[in-house]
Amino acid sequence: MTDNDDTQATDLREETADAAPELAEHDRIGELEHQLAEAKQNVLYAQAEVQNVRRRAEREAQDARAYAATNFARDILSVSDNLARGLAAMPADLRADDKMKGLVAGLEATGRELDTVFARHGITKIEAMGAMLDPNKHQAMVELPSDAEPGTIVQEMQVGYMIKDRLLRPALVGVAKKGE
Repeated sequence: MTDNDDTQATDLREETADAAPELAEHDRIGELEHQLAEAKQNVLYAQAEVQNVRRRAEREAQDARAYAATNFARDILSVSDNLARGLAAMPADLRADDKMKGLVAGLEATGRELDTVFARHGITKIEAMGAMLDPNKHQAMVELPSDAEPGTIVQEMQVGYMIKDRLLRPALVGVAKKGE
């Protein structure tokens, strides 16, 4: 090797040594930028998750308020059913009797008040008679021969109820089947 070659090699080493800190710093900046981008992405994901949790909690709280009375409403429906059955079973001659008119009027007023309270809390009757069977609202108990179109409800054994947009109790019904 000549002096010239030694000088060139030394110069090359010096240039490389001088550039090395710049390259190392450039790599470090690139790494930090990558870490910053990852951190920003993680923050965005965390914010989205917090927002989803907040929405879910709000929705669950709304449902809890809207449907809190569901179990109580189911229990009170049997009271309403018994009152209606009692009034329906009362013979016409007892209804006409002057001694019973006050009792009958009181029982009918109680039934109307129950209906008013149900309506105030979003509890509505399911209209079943003459409608097509809807398994989301009706429970078929029996098929009856009928001139009506098959699948049409021709008998209602128990009134069904909705609470707002949810089924509280299905209507128990008899459904028309094709005549024989």
